Amino acid sequence: MKKLLLLLSFILCIFHYALAQDSCNLRISLLTCAPGEELYSTFGHTALRVQDAASGTDYIFNYGTFEFGPDFYTKFIRGKLLYFLSVEEFNDFVYEYQLQSRSIQEQVMQLDCVEKQKLYTALQQNAQEQNRYYRYDFLFDNCTTRAGDIVVKNADSPVIFKNILPEDRPTFRNLIHSYLNAGHQYWSKLGIDVLLGVKLDRKATNREAMFLPDYLLKGFDSAGIDNHSLVTPHQTILDMPSPLKRKSFLTPGLVFSMLLIVVIAISFVQLNWARKTIEIFDFVFFFSLGLAGIVLLFMWFGTDHKVCQNNFNLLWALPFNVIMAFFVHSKESWVKKYFSIVFWLSLALVLTWFFLPQQMNNALIPIVILIIYRTWHLSKIKFYATERN
Repeated sequence: MKKLLLLLSFILCIFHYALAQDSCNLRISLLTCAPGEELYSTFGHTALRVQDAASGTDYIFNYGTFEFGPDFYTKFIRGKLLYFLSVEEFNDFVYEYQLQSRSIQEQVMQLDCVEKQKLYTALQQNAQEQNRYYRYDFLFDNCTTRAGDIVVKNADSPVIFKNILPEDRPTFRNLIHSYLNAGHQYWSKLGIDVLLGVKLDRKATNREAMFLPDYLLKGFDSAGIDNHSLVTPHQTILDMPSPLKRKSFLTPGLVFSMLLIVVIAISFVQLNWARKTIEIFDFVFFFSLGLAGIVLLFMWFGTDHKVCQNNFNLLWALPFNVIMAFFVHSKESWVKKYFSIVFWLSLALVLTWFFLPQQMNNALIPIVILIIYRTWHLSKIKFYATERN
């Protein structure tokens, strides 16, 4: 009998607590959307849902919107693109993700009435024209971090997050790679590894890892506030088959390895067409390397992307190669000396590849080997122009 009374008391307490939670007619939840097929959706998405039973509204507060204007690409490249908080109907939001075949998970906030009203008011104020815009930062200030932060800031008690990371904490690059690999975005992975410098190789803290939607979901799942869970266990409100499909087998590593083999093979052919082909290749190759180096310097010094600073890829993408490509088959001794320096620098880069403070993309190893091979020839053997009659 005592056990039965205790059980009834416990059920009444739970019922009373749930009733207190909804007495203000507000239901606020965190929505986590699965990754999509396009690069911009590879990492998933986060939004906040607010249901007001009194007014009959069901709104989505989405920090991941931006205007696609004529200067979009210029602002995006320079790190000056403004994102903003938009408000839309829940059904419209779900329909969009249904079209993209992306599932949605929901976690309901277990906040009291005062806290929920405070959070809703903060969202409404943040959605006003003068407050809605912000400078997007992929790692530290994005649509996911904004959603998580506004919840934490408007809770009356501290939100306690449990550790969701392994003992050997991953770097930001490790976290990003896991999504790019899952989405088979190998060329995008190469581009990101080339453009983003050593700052991406810092180990993320438990809270910093929640810049990714799945990690914020895990963080909220285990978070506590006032001796109870911050959210209810996540539930699937839209279950869709994953749109992620295996991409082409032509990965960067395979393509660059094939290029290395072809160039080496042609260089051994003692015919005029082969020699001319190598001459043209050397110009295009070193000009492209130099152009890549100029882009990296621009991303470092000419944009607001701090994560593009201190980029070790400049050790193989030397900006000087843009100029030296025009002298690649010159007879001048200073040209040979330049390519000799590049040879030793590239050789040192390969030997220290896995010990650098920045994790380099291994698909680039064939490119660096190709630099070593061609600079050795350009600095040590006779030039093709001197061998012709």
